[in-house]
Amino acid sequence: MPSVVVTGARFASDPSLYPIAATVIDAGQIRRAGVTDVNQAIRKLGGVYGRQSLDGSPDFSLDLRGFGSNSSQNMVVVLDGVRMSENELSGPILSTIPIDTVERIEIVRGGASVLYGDGATGGVIQIVTKRAAKNEGRGMLSLEAGQFGLREVRASAARSWDAFALDASISDLETDNYRDHNRFDNRSFSGGLQWTTEAGRVAVRVDSARQDAEFPGSLSLLQFETNPEMASTPRDFGGLESDRVTALFEHRIGSTDFAAELSHREKTVSATYYFTFGGITSPSAATYDSRQTQFSPRLRHLTQFDGKLNEFVAGIDLIRWTRATESGFSAADATQDSKALYLRDEIRWNAAHNSRLALGVRRESFDKETVDALAFPALDERVKQSQTAWEVQASQDVAPLLKVYAKAGRSYRMPNSDENAFRSGPSPLRAQTSRDLELGAAFGPADHQVGARVFRHKIEDEIFYDPTINFGVNTNLDPTRRQGVELDAKARIAADWRLTASLQHVKAEFTDGPNAGREMVLVPENVVSARLSWAPAGGHSADVGVQWVDSQRFGNDFTNNCGARIPAYTTVDARYARKVGQWEFALAGLNLGDKQYYSNAFICRGGIYPADGRQLRVSARYDF
Repeated sequence: MPSVVVTGARFASDPSLYPIAATVIDAGQIRRAGVTDVNQAIRKLGGVYGRQSLDGSPDFSLDLRGFGSNSSQNMVVVLDGVRMSENELSGPILSTIPIDTVERIEIVRGGASVLYGDGATGGVIQIVTKRAAKNEGRGMLSLEAGQFGLREVRASAARSWDAFALDASISDLETDNYRDHNRFDNRSFSGGLQWTTEAGRVAVRVDSARQDAEFPGSLSLLQFETNPEMASTPRDFGGLESDRVTALFEHRIGSTDFAAELSHREKTVSATYYFTFGGITSPSAATYDSRQTQFSPRLRHLTQFDGKLNEFVAGIDLIRWTRATESGFSAADATQDSKALYLRDEIRWNAAHNSRLALGVRRESFDKETVDALAFPALDERVKQSQTAWEVQASQDVAPLLKVYAKAGRSYRMPNSDENAFRSGPSPLRAQTSRDLELGAAFGPADHQVGARVFRHKIEDEIFYDPTINFGVNTNLDPTRRQGVELDAKARIAADWRLTASLQHVKAEFTDGPNAGREMVLVPENVVSARLSWAPAGGHSADVGVQWVDSQRFGNDFTNNCGARIPAYTTVDARYARKVGQWEFALAGLNLGDKQYYSNAFICRGGIYPADGRQLRVSARYDF
């Protein structure tokens, strides 16, 4: 089997210091499953629960550990060391990453603010792009078509010499989607060059994407039951332009590694909504121009002594984010500067039992400024806030096939620009903090393994949209808690058959205040997923997945008094592929049972965004 290098403390990890309890999805798994976008890979292969996007894009809202409608703000997504999570309510736009550039995806559940800072309470998803091997060339062309007017073209090519490498990937996706007035187009490009030496490498990558979308709007329960494909806003539309340049440097001197990323991203998001008042329908347009620059230098020192391996990591994260708004209702110009220093030390001893202990701490300061002449009253505000995160992790092999581990720490999330702009009082929102605890075990060899994790997050000042205050505002909630159990298993049940399964059971509830004991909204208590893969000799392969999602509270049901719940649902997807020489032909189906369901509903029996119906796809791929 080829070795898989995972990213530990923000460095390519020594094999004995891989992240504790991480889920790793490699390019081979992505290829065999026929996954066509990064978000889908995280959901189908990583067992992460996702909610249907509101704009028809493949960017489902991913939820680690039951944070509901604010799930994107409670996890961090990193691409090649650069944060995709930003100082706004919109989630990371993974559809801008061509799937064919991805080498692996690493999912670390639970608090991780020491290494990744603001918002890493639910966990971290790291996406690492491919590095070219020496003196190789490769290429790929893929064509796919399907129901709902789906048409997608993807192509990639890479060429490397002794020290120099070039690569490029493009994709063009067009789909009408399941609902009326829900067309979505995405065009993306990713290209890079790299110079490698015996001591390190220097690389530059450019990523660019353009998207256009039609917004169908939400439905009432009656509308959904009558026709889930209908649109309630048949004229609303929007677009995205995103460009990102990243430079990377890595160098080793003796037993010390030095690394840094310098990245700059520019993004323009536009939207036009139509409103009817007094029998007159008129448009309201808004454009948001944002920029983010990140510089993240760091070092790692590895020491061997007396049979022990010690890894010390120190780093700095400097991020500047700005956004300008042009609309008839807002002229908000917002800026955030953040500066962080983190230290982490991990020691491994007793090779027979693989004993490990890690300690880490992070201090981060935030300087926020917002100016909006159209606000009432006019806003000119500057806020400085600081937070500290810490963690302790330990693991040990207590038997030849049994590993146990424990994690404890403190993580945090800062109120973003959108939340502070529409808040419950005159003072800025307070930082959200969480005391994190996790105990886990893994039993069995790599290809026949069962894992179990018990976790708890005790959260103070959770930042959330509360619909019960006035007409709804962002606020700091009374104390809340997420606690539960996660199970995962994988097994080779025959020479050609592999089975994977996962269960997330999470109890999300208020622990104090007038809502004490009540459930948090938009959090299914149980999510169960299973996949069966078949890959015999002769070029055949097949893959079948099933997911069951428990019922959950409607988005505004803070008092738990709504007489209905979002119903539970089960979906099935499958793919069969046949490889003939350098060609691969495949037939795939999503939601094969044509289940009519929804995972986003923001008011009791309403505010419903229907999920996609059954879709069949055919594809052809040529590798050269």
